[in-house]
Amino acid sequence: MADGGSNDRMAYIAATAEAVLGQVPDHISAPGGASRSSLRLHFGEHTVIATLRPEFRRTHLEAHVLGQLAEHCDDVPRVLGVSGDVMFQSDTGVHRLNTEILEHGGDDQVELAAEAVAAIFRIHAASRKTELADFLPHLGSNPDWISSFVDSVHAMEPYSLGISAGFDKTAVSEFMDFPGVQFLKWDCRSGNAAIGEDGYLRWFDFEYAGLRHGAEDLAWLIADETWPLAPDVMADVVIDCFDPGCGHDIAEYMEYLSVYTTLHCVQRLKLIEREVKRRGWLRKARVREYDDAGVHPDFAVQLCRVGAYYSAQSALTAPLTRNFEAAEQSFASA
Repeated sequence: MADGGSNDRMAYIAATAEAVLGQVPDHISAPGGASRSSLRLHFGEHTVIATLRPEFRRTHLEAHVLGQLAEHCDDVPRVLGVSGDVMFQSDTGVHRLNTEILEHGGDDQVELAAEAVAAIFRIHAASRKTELADFLPHLGSNPDWISSFVDSVHAMEPYSLGISAGFDKTAVSEFMDFPGVQFLKWDCRSGNAAIGEDGYLRWFDFEYAGLRHGAEDLAWLIADETWPLAPDVMADVVIDCFDPGCGHDIAEYMEYLSVYTTLHCVQRLKLIEREVKRRGWLRKARVREYDDAGVHPDFAVQLCRVGAYYSAQSALTAPLTRNFEAAEQSFASA
């Protein structure tokens, strides 16, 4: 489809919906903002999600991934049809996890977190019953990617007296150089899951699916700066929901999760810092509504707490704990 304004885009999707679904939507809304890839189509009281990715290939790859997974689990949307660069999928619900979690407290929050984590493990288990591993890309397998990922810790230098000499970049890089053996959804931030009218939590947005260790999906959730649960609570949730069929010993799995989460926290902090320079601090409600980067001091503080906790869980990343603690103090005074 040629580039055009949002009205042209909606008209294109409406026409495609009529051709594929046999109905013209009553109206179209944009739950994540008009610039996002997915729109909600309203047919009376029934809704469908239409997804138009920037690349034709990504639309079809996502549709194929969802189709394969849906044969073995109910934790993902159902593909209703694909035409050209538009995919139609079942609506997972208007109650996104990033806002729904705030409607609960205490044990209810932990229970909801457990549902989200258990769903990730079920999706991974479902993928092992498919042929997805035969053709999906291996994520983070490039040596340059790994080097950049580990080198990013230098972004923490301003918050303490540099990076400790005890941080062994080579050892951490070798630990992160993991072959692609397990399906990953990727981008498991809490804004990419929703609770449907049936009360069931499902994950959506699989355009970057690929293969790696497996714990990366949990790291994306745990190190989501808008996620309100304490890092030690999330560690207990992961242990309780752990799937021994994932191919890893739980101790090894938790150490890999800790190291990866630590480095992922650095990536998220770099993103926040970059966005603050560009836009200034944002309101929390605005961040959650548009599933935006957590550009608010409280979100940065949460991220530093997660980084401090998980870095301390492995000797490989323990030298970074002081940097996260110092960064937390800095953001707390912002």
